[in-house]
Amino acid sequence: MLAISTHELSKDFSAGRGRDRRRLRAVHDITFEVERGERLAYIGPNGAGKSTSIKMLTGILHPTSGEATVLGLVPWTQRRELARRIGTLFGQRSQLWFELTTRQTLHLLSRIYRLDGDDARRRADELAELLDATDLIDQPVRSLSLGQRMRCELAATVLHGPEVLFLDEPTIGLDLIAKQRFREMVVRLNEELGTTVFLTSHDVADIEHVADRVVVINHGTIIYDDQVARMRRSLLQTKLLEVRFEEAPGALAIDGVQVTPESDTVYGLVVDTRRLSVREVLDELLDAYAIADISVVDPPLEQVIAEIYGGRT
Repeated sequence: MLAISTHELSKDFSAGRGRDRRRLRAVHDITFEVERGERLAYIGPNGAGKSTSIKMLTGILHPTSGEATVLGLVPWTQRRELARRIGTLFGQRSQLWFELTTRQTLHLLSRIYRLDGDDARRRADELAELLDATDLIDQPVRSLSLGQRMRCELAATVLHGPEVLFLDEPTIGLDLIAKQRFREMVVRLNEELGTTVFLTSHDVADIEHVADRVVVINHGTIIYDDQVARMRRSLLQTKLLEVRFEEAPGALAIDGVQVTPESDTVYGLVVDTRRLSVREVLDELLDAYAIADISVVDPPLEQVIAEIYGGRT
């Protein structure tokens, strides 16, 4: 049985009042399938229809037309049954009580899901170890950093053993180290527990490090569906470096790198990874110059989507 299946799924909303009232189509005839145990990134710009899609797949919204099943259940008619088999984590919404410890919250959630007390306590300990949160679970949530809290949020999301995990912008606001650690936790849950992952994110690095497959939606329509490895080869062919030198480097030229001075000591570099690796560029810079700081970032999602359109937004 598939984890998720949709067929020509659409959702319209009403906007305006009186004579100005009109129908807006947020999602338009989307059709795709997700295998059990798959890690899927469902991405697109703001307003593309990502959150609306998730809300239909979790039963929060009824579609205007079309069909969908999650674990063989119709989300908007079998929502209570489905809720016991899925987990949802929204990056800007917390399900933890800030004045309680995470363990106390997990106890409350175990009662909501009607889990056996001993099983719930054992699972809480197992999740704390799996998510590197054994030193966090007994601290008040209000005392945790955002990165620490998101690990505890993930523990709360999967306490009841969901078969499908919906993650909507889970790394928003996290620093680079916290983001990487969170990605590792999600992959570990998938590999060790077989949890299907449905991820939305604006961060290209989330897609590269978490997902096996990517579906791109724009203006409510699916425009791209392929394996991340092929997307990386065909679309993610550049890396952006910002380099701050100890002193002005003068003329800076590296074959295969587009160099843009931002000030006397700060330069932006666009690396064509088809010609040379980021490591080669870094080695050349570090050997030749005194470097104060270097940051490496992915191209923005908007650029990736523009390339899907063949250079047209």
